[in-house]
Amino acid sequence: MHASSRQVDTPRQKGEPLGLPFSLYCLMKITQNTAVTLRLKATDINGFVYDEGKQPVAYLHGGYDNLFPKIEAALEGQEPGFQTTVDLAPEDAFGERDEALVTSMPKADFPPGVKVGGQIQRPGPDGEPRYYFVTKIKGPTVLLDGNHPLCGKTMRFIIKVLDVREATAEEIAHQHVHGEHGHHH
Repeated sequence: MHASSRQVDTPRQKGEPLGLPFSLYCLMKITQNTAVTLRLKATDINGFVYDEGKQPVAYLHGGYDNLFPKIEAALEGQEPGFQTTVDLAPEDAFGERDEALVTSMPKADFPPGVKVGGQIQRPGPDGEPRYYFVTKIKGPTVLLDGNHPLCGKTMRFIIKVLDVREATAEEIAHQHVHGEHGHHH
């Protein structure tokens, strides 16, 4: 004797097309203390690409300084699949250029092999440590710039939300996302 199987229809609730709980169909919204994974393409306002956004980025949402505040505001309440473009003026992105952060040092104060594009850390005008980029080597003098390379630029961010989940207590305590696409200790 050969047993046959038959599908048994079960009563479905409205909004439960596959007989699964409705909560499985709901997408989590971006709110305070959610871990958000997104693709973020960064260009200037003229379209010059600084980052293609090929690698997903994860951040802890809610004012933890993991993302520019105006981008966080644009993502508040959104869910996976949401796409947007956000333009940021220099003061909302990498800041205005500060000529007080442009300085020079004798080449003799550098280790051998100093090159344009290299970085050093030294005290800034306020005495706090700051990174400076080597911008030019002119004879015995090395020119340094403590401005972020993208300061003074209006930036455009093309964003797609890939995932939203509740942040763990540890992520909230550390103020950043752990694991894949996040911070690793």
